[in-house]
Amino acid sequence: MKNIKISSENKLVIDTDLIYYNFHNLDKIKQKVFYETENNYIQFHFCIGGHVSFQYNNGAYSFPVGKGNSILLYNPIMNLPVNAILDINTKLVSVLVKIEKLHGLFSEDAETIPFLSDEHINKKYYKENSLSPKITAILTQMMTENISKNVRKLYHKGKIFELLSLYFNISKEMDIDQCPFLADDKNVKKIKQAKEIIILKMAEPPTLKELAKEVDISLKNLKEGFKQVYGNTVFGFLFEHKMNVASNMLSSKNYNVNEVALHLGYSTASHFINAFKKKFGTTPKKYLNSN
Repeated sequence: MKNIKISSENKLVIDTDLIYYNFHNLDKIKQKVFYETENNYIQFHFCIGGHVSFQYNNGAYSFPVGKGNSILLYNPIMNLPVNAILDINTKLVSVLVKIEKLHGLFSEDAETIPFLSDEHINKKYYKENSLSPKITAILTQMMTENISKNVRKLYHKGKIFELLSLYFNISKEMDIDQCPFLADDKNVKKIKQAKEIIILKMAEPPTLKELAKEVDISLKNLKEGFKQVYGNTVFGFLFEHKMNVASNMLSSKNYNVNEVALHLGYSTASHFINAFKKKFGTTPKKYLNSN
């Protein structure tokens, strides 16, 4: 098992009250993430791909979290270090927020949030949630962003506030009113299935017509539904995914530019270089050397 090194690549301290982490295990073995936290931080962990297991008391017990699910952890009595085992191709986004910060954000509605209410103050709290399509879209955008360093903190701060507002949103009516398509669980499952197919076949992706036929959905619903669920077009999402994979492969120092281009399905290295430069503003070779 390989330990993931915590660096600016996967950790962003937005301010003293708010910390953002993201991890993507692209290795062929499980990876371990470990970092210390303080007991006045509430932990939000979102799994948007694969499977992760959070270990506590030296592995005496664990919280398994699968794709499309999240856990909220809060222990005001003692520090709760993060010790997570990521399966292959697992994507994990974590947000740590100080309890005082969250109280400030929800000062008028604190009683409607269980662990912020007077009844539960200074008590341990744990909650599992499934991820809504809108939350999944925000998390995907956060993991695939290409933002200048001077505004990166501001971008993620805004996304985290948006994320928290949806996480604690009691009513689902607005989601359904804005997009009746998402009220149908079968449609959402088909869209998610379509996403998994293009990721699995990213080197040779099917056409939109072939994809729609494979998941048994109309071409119109595929296009509109994918944009609603993931905040991007099918091939826009695939491009972002490919570039994310490329970035991680190059950063690992285990692959050269030609190998990455071949893995992603580009017919020539020059096509890959042009795509990479369009996304990151630099060539893969320069990116590789800078890392």
